[in-house]
Amino acid sequence: MRGFLVRLLITALGLWVADQLLPGIAITGTRALIVSALLLGIVNAVIRPIILILTLPLTVLTLGLFILIVNGISLELVAWLVPGFHIAELGSATVGAIIVGLTSWVASAFVGGSGRIERMRRVEVTGRRIDG
Repeated sequence: MRGFLVRLLITALGLWVADQLLPGIAITGTRALIVSALLLGIVNAVIRPIILILTLPLTVLTLGLFILIVNGISLELVAWLVPGFHIAELGSATVGAIIVGLTSWVASAFVGGSGRIERMRRVEVTGRRIDG
């Protein structure tokens, strides 16, 4: 449960960053931010795979770049469902999805599966050769 809450907060952080950086995205209030993060997780888990399968030929044709548009559509769907979350156009939604994805990726690098903050360890590798 702790891991779920940490991931929810990371997604909310990504949405907040997108709100701060893009003029085409507006989130009014903490409640709308948390509900949007929760709903974005549900949309990414349930609806996004269906959209990806339906648009597979277009994704292959564009060498995978259409996935960026699918991510924008997912974010646009969340904005359509949540009061207090507004996106001006699909371009803003696509750039916002990139920002949310990058923010989540960076923040998730420091969080383990259980939701605990993990520290990085330095591992030394010797250059010795072992003949056998």
